[in-house]
Amino acid sequence: MKSFKSLLKLTILIISFAPMAAVAQLNGSYVLSGAVKDDHGQPLVAATVTVKGTQYSTSTDSAGRFSLTTNAKFPFTLKFSAVGYQAQEFVIRNAGSAVNIQLTTQSLLINEVVVTASRREEKLLRSPVAIEKLSITALKQSPGPSFYDALENVKGVQMTTTSITLKVPNTRGFNSPNNFRFMQLVDGVDMQSATLGVPLGNAIGPTELDIASLEITPGAAAALYGTNAINGLSNLFTKDPFKTQGLSFYHRTGVNHVDGIGLDPSTINETAIRYAKAWNNKFAFKVNASYLTGTDWQSNTRIDQNPGNLKTANPAYPELTGANNAAYDGWNKYGDDALAGSNTVSIKGITVNGVARPNLTVARTGYNEVDLVDPKVTNLKLDGTLAYKFTPDLQLSYTYRYGRMDGVFQRGNKISLNGATVQNHKLELKGTDFLARAYESIENTGNSFNVKPLADNLDLNHASNSVWATTYKNALTAYANANGGLTSANLAAATQAARTAADAGRVEPGTPAFDALRKTIIGINNWDIKSSLIPDAPVTGGAALLQKSHMYNADAQWDLSKKVKFVDLLVGGDVRVYSIIPDGNNFVDFTRSIADRNKPLADGSFGNNVIYKKYGAFTQVTKTFFEEKLKLFGSVRWDYNPYFDPKFTPRLAAVYSPNTNHNFRFTFQNGYRFPSLFEALSYVNNGRVKRVGSLEFINDGLGYLNNSYTQQSVTAFNAAVKAQSATGDDATALKNRSLLQVADLPKARPEQITSYEVGYKGIFLDNKVFFDIDAYANRYDGFLGQVQVFVPNGTTVGTDAAVLAMLDINRDPTTATANNAASQGQSRYRVYTNAKNVYHNYGSSAGLTYNFYKRYTVSGNVSFNKLKAQQASDIFVTGFNTPEWSGNFSFGNREVVKNFGFNVVYKWQRAYLWESPLVTGTVPAIHTVDAQVTLRVPVYYATFKLGASNVFNKRYIQYAGGPTIGGIYYASVTLDGLLSGK
Repeated sequence: MKSFKSLLKLTILIISFAPMAAVAQLNGSYVLSGAVKDDHGQPLVAATVTVKGTQYSTSTDSAGRFSLTTNAKFPFTLKFSAVGYQAQEFVIRNAGSAVNIQLTTQSLLINEVVVTASRREEKLLRSPVAIEKLSITALKQSPGPSFYDALENVKGVQMTTTSITLKVPNTRGFNSPNNFRFMQLVDGVDMQSATLGVPLGNAIGPTELDIASLEITPGAAAALYGTNAINGLSNLFTKDPFKTQGLSFYHRTGVNHVDGIGLDPSTINETAIRYAKAWNNKFAFKVNASYLTGTDWQSNTRIDQNPGNLKTANPAYPELTGANNAAYDGWNKYGDDALAGSNTVSIKGITVNGVARPNLTVARTGYNEVDLVDPKVTNLKLDGTLAYKFTPDLQLSYTYRYGRMDGVFQRGNKISLNGATVQNHKLELKGTDFLARAYESIENTGNSFNVKPLADNLDLNHASNSVWATTYKNALTAYANANGGLTSANLAAATQAARTAADAGRVEPGTPAFDALRKTIIGINNWDIKSSLIPDAPVTGGAALLQKSHMYNADAQWDLSKKVKFVDLLVGGDVRVYSIIPDGNNFVDFTRSIADRNKPLADGSFGNNVIYKKYGAFTQVTKTFFEEKLKLFGSVRWDYNPYFDPKFTPRLAAVYSPNTNHNFRFTFQNGYRFPSLFEALSYVNNGRVKRVGSLEFINDGLGYLNNSYTQQSVTAFNAAVKAQSATGDDATALKNRSLLQVADLPKARPEQITSYEVGYKGIFLDNKVFFDIDAYANRYDGFLGQVQVFVPNGTTVGTDAAVLAMLDINRDPTTATANNAASQGQSRYRVYTNAKNVYHNYGSSAGLTYNFYKRYTVSGNVSFNKLKAQQASDIFVTGFNTPEWSGNFSFGNREVVKNFGFNVVYKWQRAYLWESPLVTGTVPAIHTVDAQVTLRVPVYYATFKLGASNVFNKRYIQYAGGPTIGGIYYASVTLDGLLSGK
């Protein structure tokens, strides 16, 4: 044990002589300066120096230096600490005190403190829930290109990369690129974009120079943090300008697309700067700026998700499979959405080998995502903080944060973000035992657009569906006449020739005509296109995503433990108000009539702002027993949204620690999630399929809740009619009416989770091994998702007219023919609603870290997540979207030789099924390696890093429909602590 401690010994040398160790200020304060070094005589970065019993504190820079201003009267005590080491105290008796202190390690994590698990400081080992912490040291050692990439290495975390500029973490199942169930905080501010509904933690959050630490809580955290945290929470903490001062600079240059597939090799550049200054421990400020440019990953998977054997394709045409599938629906192609029943036409009267065949379903040709989205991206981050201390324990601060980004993310469709901005204004008052905070978030989507209506309208500018179908049918007939009829041998060639004829004159990617039409469409905020059914729509149609909103939040908490002696008591509350400026295309003023909601008023607006509110309050009690070996937690939270009944969320937990090295825990908690802004109030005018929110009043006058059929049943109904009749006549349709199922959608209610968790954290082998394991079981009731339903126009479900309106040929109003009566057609809605089934998932994760020789460390973790199979189908697919097994393994040494270290990480996950309204398919298994080497040059305050993410450039996707990700090879330099005066 002594030899082990000697290897990990930390020697702190306070360089103190009269002019340096104590400098009298005019107001009687002293400036203590010094340097912190390790047992090799090298500077120790991010060690903390605190005047005990006060808020006077600072941390060491990259050269190991510190400077601390205090007016504490002699004698006073300095406390020195560093991650992984036992804290040491030393008494300063006078200005000339010479200090030489040694800190020895106690364990890897035994003194690590977290705040996220219980909203107050506590030891990580005794946290009542699973929690992981990445200190600044761990973040610097990560081989990922950015600190945010280190999240991928955390036990139990599944990362979804939608763009270089946008990464979304999730834990414990039900993953999605716009993750409503996982909260991201930065210094207490929620990073969820209000109208987009996607967390923007890495897009508008801290820069590489300002991140201090990161905590992540897998699993439900709603009992303390409210209704957006039922799947987990990440909490990013930035550097305190009082503690970390000076000028810092960062630059990274990397290259991706190195294999030249799809795009030429491209550079990624990121530059950041930080400056912080404090005066007399009373006033401090900091400013940060960073700018990233690069070429994004591209989504270009050509897998057909609507193969010929499906009912939505043409099972009666075995000749039309594979590349010849007339109803092809590609993963990353838009405007060909046959699986969803959109962008298709029905071709009648086809005879093959002299035998009549059913109607042929043909998808419009559409456009590939790579032809619609510009891969060039930028990301600008700016922030500044002003802080004033009324007393050493009472601080008022104001923070402004601005982020502008490009990139792609996936909601119901792909959204191309161009110049989207989010601004935050935060005012915070913090004392020893209380915190009060208010902030505003301002969102503007800039020049962003929706990829699907862009593709739809590009095709519809060439020809409407009816005109295109007529041209297709005529060309098919001409081919048959010229080739002695249609046969099994020539049918594929005939359909290809018909498509070529129908597409003749269509704008093609790479041409000036395509570029001009694309530019026009993405500049128009109306996704419909002018037709006899929609005469007021723009001639070209539009695809612009124009969303503006304000979110106002106030929250406070008060630790009453000093006033209530027999327990530790924490109380708090919050209020949040969303104010959305209606754009007539995504959000509307529901007080206006249905006919007028999408039309501008005389002043150019679309009506009154849309308001959405929620309120919450919580209390938490903590009590220890048996000489603090047993710690009990109890909390309850109340949340209220005016559209729903109030909800109470309890949490009970126990942590048993027979000694400091072994800690067992059990937690039970409930959690609720009110529909997000988009889930609740959207009214998206999207190409003949209207996306609507879950609130019941939106249904008024539309009828989709109780006067509609499910999409699955309509698909089965049409497949049966096609199989039984070559003409698709009404008589056959009416015979199959029993296949149609009335949707009968429920009144929306909050999603609920009930969660049970057990876990253990332990330290072994003379503090060389840290082991952490947890297991959970969740029950989801009222799971929120999207379902597409079909409403018969002008009639009610169950009538003959309603049945006939569900025929594919009656998508629009039709006139009578020999085989079919006239129909008023159908309207389609994609509705946010609750699942009818209850879902159960369970899993476990385990991690181990072993400091086996000097500073050589190996670590690894593995996670298991499983959704219990359902006995009955539901009204929509919930999408567990999580690999059953995943994990990673790392090997590194932060100082192999003087100032030189390395780290290597291997990551893997099993193949799994991804299900979403946009794309459903299998995500192949992933095996990648990341690596980095770091060289510190303390004399120049410099750190050089050379690394690679996905060293072997093994291309992979993280979700179906997502981008193909390759290797990034980078070099970076950081200059830290310049002009700090230390």
